[in-house]
Amino acid sequence: MSGAGAPDFFYREAQRLGYVARSAFKQLLQMQKQYKLIKPGSSVLDLGCAPGAWLQVACQSLGPLKTGGVVVGIDLKQQGFSVILSDMCPLVSGINIKDAALSAELGMRALDLAVGSGALSDTDTNDMDREGQSDGSASGSNDGGVLRPGGHLVIKLLESEDVKEFSRICKLLFRKASWLRPKATRSSSREIYLICQSLLPLVGTKSTP
Repeated sequence: MSGAGAPDFFYREAQRLGYVARSAFKQLLQMQKQYKLIKPGSSVLDLGCAPGAWLQVACQSLGPLKTGGVVVGIDLKQQGFSVILSDMCPLVSGINIKDAALSAELGMRALDLAVGSGALSDTDTNDMDREGQSDGSASGSNDGGVLRPGGHLVIKLLESEDVKEFSRICKLLFRKASWLRPKATRSSSREIYLICQSLLPLVGTKSTP
């Protein structure tokens, strides 16, 4: 069959071999065969990765696990994650105030990615009174957050006055937010983790099953 949208050889082969889309054959497999762009141990960033066929091919091209390598995919289509882990930390300068400010900025970016700028602005403008939320939902709109309702977020920060603001915000957005200083952390380190559990569903959004 040759009509537009009709299953052709590449579509059937993609289905048979477990690829999520025929683009695995149509595009990246041909490029890889011709140019050998992805070598064992490569680090690969796939922009516009949905539905994931190129990710599959890229991962297979990395070779055996012992060779290492990594594949990261980013797409505008909101897919949603159950857990987001942020272990980001600035290059420490030794100036505590500067390091803490940079750490807080990275942490806020992780939080913004998780819940969306709409939810964050709501906490600033309305100081959402969680006790007044009869349905256990946070007000506002998701506006691009990639963490699913009920999902969890871990953020590493450097201890400072700024972490109190993080705790305040996250307690409004999650059912529980608590601090953890892992036992393996060096006594001289100011690293601490904010464990945010169960993102509250936002008003006007549907929970992702």
